[in-house]
Amino acid sequence: MRDQVEIGAGRTALRAYGLDDIEIVPSRRTRSSKDVSLDWRIDAYRFDIPLITHPTDAVVSPATAVRFGELGGLGVLNAEGVWARHANAEDALFRVVQAAEEEEDPAAAVRLLQELHAAPIRVDLLTEAIRTVRESGNTVAVRVSPQHAEELTPDLLAAGVEILIVQGTIISAEHVSRDGEPLNLKRFIADLDIPVIAGGVGDYRTAMHLMRTGAAGVIVGYGESHASTTNRVLGIGVPMATAIAEAAAARRDYLDETGGRYVHVIADGGLVYSGDIAKAIACGADAVMLGEALTEAQDLPGQGYYWTAAAAHPSLPRSDVAGYTSGHSLESVLFGPATSPFGTLNLFGALRRAMAKTGYSDLKEFQKVGLTVRT
Repeated sequence: MRDQVEIGAGRTALRAYGLDDIEIVPSRRTRSSKDVSLDWRIDAYRFDIPLITHPTDAVVSPATAVRFGELGGLGVLNAEGVWARHANAEDALFRVVQAAEEEEDPAAAVRLLQELHAAPIRVDLLTEAIRTVRESGNTVAVRVSPQHAEELTPDLLAAGVEILIVQGTIISAEHVSRDGEPLNLKRFIADLDIPVIAGGVGDYRTAMHLMRTGAAGVIVGYGESHASTTNRVLGIGVPMATAIAEAAAARRDYLDETGGRYVHVIADGGLVYSGDIAKAIACGADAVMLGEALTEAQDLPGQGYYWTAAAAHPSLPRSDVAGYTSGHSLESVLFGPATSPFGTLNLFGALRRAMAKTGYSDLKEFQKVGLTVRT
């Protein structure tokens, strides 16, 4: 029974926990970090580390998608971002960075993103971006919003997309609308021959509904970060430790329900430090979707600035363009060596060390590690 807390006469709320509220408990054994595997596989695709990039233009260009693949992760292009709308995308993003540095007008960068995203999506630019990743030999993954999934997917498939991410701030198995035909994910996924990852969700019931659509993976969260303003704008929040654990419980029950179909749980939000990644896996995630945590790298399109796709919403933006300290190579951010003791570098070396210090040799085993709650 979930813990109910009375917040006023006749009104209760569920108690939930963020990643900052929990800690990993050491076990009775340890092992060498050299004996730890971070391998992760979804459908027919295998990765050296359990990393999916948050699909934002601040982190992923065609070139960096290739680089993430070379380093063992999965870079996800945003099919509705600047790279799909402007032939001079690099120049457009440089303008966003310049606007973000304008101290007298803090909203200038968001207004510019809205302007850039008002341009139509061009299939030729999308095809060219996907071709860059495909010809590198790395797995091609692209994100679409639920609103544009049916419209864009045929062109994405023709271009060679291998994993499709259907992602919104909050997503359901079937959106209800009086205007037009809603996206029915179950029918949509059934018509595709490639794995689909869908999200975000924040509770057991919605996670179970998405699993029953046939999704290969479910995203938990909406990319919560210092740049995200969803909580302030909509009042919607996802305490990630509880949300991941609930999705993991849905995965276990769905596995029993289907007699063995495993759906991956991908954590997206509240992942700033390497310890957050370890705690997300410990709560039951199979992989993490990182955005803000990657901004230490100097060779990303945002040049030290970060925002989510929600920053460009035409009427209700839900992300700022936030600046971060950068200056490190992407390799050092992911694998070290770290020159800082604060958990912002060597993210996956730290995950490997956390698993070794608690005696676990692979990700599935590490999901069984003990946890405590801070009081």
